[in-house]
Amino acid sequence: MSAEFTYQDVAEHNTKKDLYVVIHDKVYDITKFVDEHPGGEEVLLDVAGQDSTEAFEDVGHSDEAREALEPLLVGTLKRQAGDPKPKAPLPSSLAPAAQTGTATGLGIGLYAVLVLGGLAAFAAYQYLQAQQAAAAPSA
Repeated sequence: MSAEFTYQDVAEHNTKKDLYVVIHDKVYDITKFVDEHPGGEEVLLDVAGQDSTEAFEDVGHSDEAREALEPLLVGTLKRQAGDPKPKAPLPSSLAPAAQTGTATGLGIGLYAVLVLGGLAAFAAYQYLQAQQAAAAPSA
């Protein structure tokens, strides 16, 4: 399983009877899975012998689908000069550090703005009520 493959090596495995794909720089032999794939064999044949990271992530595969890949792993991709760059970043479930803090900071800031806006509106309402009450007896 510690085999290294180049893009050229992977490209040679592009038929239904011999099908390799690259997902996040890992090489998988999905030949035995072609007939079982829920999306049909055509989807897999379209990315046969290629980097299918983008297609895999765009579909939004489940955790079970990701786990099903593990026994199909045959090696890693050995990048060489001139090879295409990776097409998609690691999904957030695999790279949690990419999203730390930003969502929480925005949520707290938005909450603070709403609370302060509510307080300002309440103060303005009270002020206008007091002005109206003061003007009513003299009229």
